[in-house]
This record gives sequence, structure tokens and C-alpha cells, in this order.
Amino acid sequence: MWNSDTRRLRSLLSTPDPITWVLTGDSITHGLVHTQGARNYVDHLHELVRGDLGRSRDAMINTAISGWRTAQLLADFDQRVARWRPQIVTLMIGTNDCSSSGKVPLISADDYAASLEDFVARVRRLGAIPVLLTPPPVDELHAPERARVPEFADAMRTVARGQRVMLVDVFARFQERGRERIDGIPWQLLADPFHPNSTGHALIALQLATTLGLARKDSDTLTRLRGIVGDRR
Repeated sequence: MWNSDTRRLRSLLSTPDPITWVLTGDSITHGLVHTQGARNYVDHLHELVRGDLGRSRDAMINTAISGWRTAQLLADFDQRVARWRPQIVTLMIGTNDCSSSGKVPLISADDYAASLEDFVARVRRLGAIPVLLTPPPVDELHAPERARVPEFADAMRTVARGQRVMLVDVFARFQERGRERIDGIPWQLLADPFHPNSTGHALIALQLATTLGLARKDSDTLTRLRGIVGDRR
């Protein structure tokens, strides 16, 4: 969907002026452990933007922290986002927000949506472009405490529509791949019940590149990512 954020992003990418990207969220964006030493989606985006697109003066800053929820991110917003004076801020979060494990306070999908709206408003006050990524689906049998993730993904979609924010629907894309299996779980994309593996991160990177208009036919990175995703189907 073309909106003012999309037009601003196209304008930024059309000039040689350096862009500061902040990519934040929880363990999926943090990108440790579950890729088994392979690149996560932030690493792939780094190669695509600063390599294939030749934007070598751009800065890609990953401030995600494993286990974090949206409320924690808001409380630490100055450190995680504002201090870097970004032009683009991406957020993938919700896998921990939806948890009913009892280790953290239970919040509703409406609470989560309100926090997302607050985050978007703060990013825009910085003069930056917000981009939201839905969390991936989970294996509810082995992670029953995260069974509400579809509801939270839908809440993020609602916020994105209402606030006219660019949305990368990771949940829906993973769910499509899950339909290829009898159990409906996209195990070819997951390292455990809710963390993407290296193939899952490749798919996230492809979706993010498409949404942001970064996909070019001559991109070696995208060709390689398509190969990774195709190899595991």
C-alpha cells in the first residue's frame, strides 16, 4: 500500500545521503543461538542495503534484546531507538507479549496494540519511518503459553492499518508454508516451537526487502536468499 511513509522511504533511498536504520524487538531480531551461527534477517538486510544497493554509508543498528516485550522497549526507548537518531525503525515483537507462562504479567491483545500505537507515535516524533513485522506462528502443542500469538499478530495488523504503517506479515507468510505440512507447523522455518531457523530468517529478509522496495533483479543477496528458502521446502 502506498502511503506517506512509503513515499518518504522511496525518497530516502533515491539519494546518496546516509540512512540510519534501527532494527529492534525481541530474540528473533536479536538473532542469537537459533540460527546455529548462520545469518539472521538483520544480517541479510545489512548485506542487501550496504552491499547490493551500494549504500555503504548507511548504518544498520540492531538493538533487539532476547525475552523483551513491548512495554520494556517503551521504557528503554531512548537507549534502544532515540539515541541513534534513525530515519527508519523496524519492530518485530509479540512472541513474549502474548505469553501466559506466569513468569511475566499477563497482558491482553488490546494492551499490546496500545503499546504498539505508542511506539509508532514515538518513532514518528523522531521524524523516522516505522515498519512493523508480525511475530511468526508457534507450535502450540510444545509452547502452549504462546498460543495467543495469532491474536497478537492480528492486533499488530489492526494497528498497522489504523496508523498507516508499513507491515511485513511474517505470521501469514510462515503460516502459508505451514499449510504444506499435515500438522500445519512450518518446521522447515523453525529451530524450536517459536524461533525461526536460518531458513526462516532468509524468508523474513525476503519479505522485508519486498515490502520496503529493496528487491532488485540483479541482487546477489536476494538470489541467494531465494535459494535458501527453496532448498528447504
